[in-house]
Amino acid sequence: IRLKFLNDTEEVAVARPEDTVGILKSKYFPGQESQMKLIYRGQLLQDQARTLRSLRITDNCVIHCHRSRGATAATPALPDPGPASPTAPGLPLGGGTLMVPTVMVVLALGWYFRINYRQLFTAPATVSLIGVTVLVTFLAFGVY
Repeated sequence: IRLKFLNDTEEVAVARPEDTVGILKSKYFPGQESQMKLIYRGQLLQDQARTLRSLRITDNCVIHCHRSRGATAATPALPDPGPASPTAPGLPLGGGTLMVPTVMVVLALGWYFRINYRQLFTAPATVSLIGVTVLVTFLAFGVY
């Protein structure tokens, strides 16, 4: 198994499939087990009793290692979500994911109608469209 750290250094770890996450931590990070966070395929390995075989960690797999500064053994463990669903490889589509593109499309339509049907837009409507466009532009660049 390859242990990869935040500074892009790697260390080769020799482990058996029946070794647990806790054994791996205690073997390679003695005295720092509670501070070390191990991540495999985007999932935090929190259950210390799970075996590498049950997590489908095989030869030459990469486990990302992160040392948290304020972690203690009293940190509550979240339940392990189990194996990842093969049908959902990307990000889930939620309302927040589509908000920026939706606002951009609405603004583009507003400007399209302002340019092609200018007789329907009064001066205050045009100023409002400019103001909303500037506001959304600042918010979009501020967020990203």
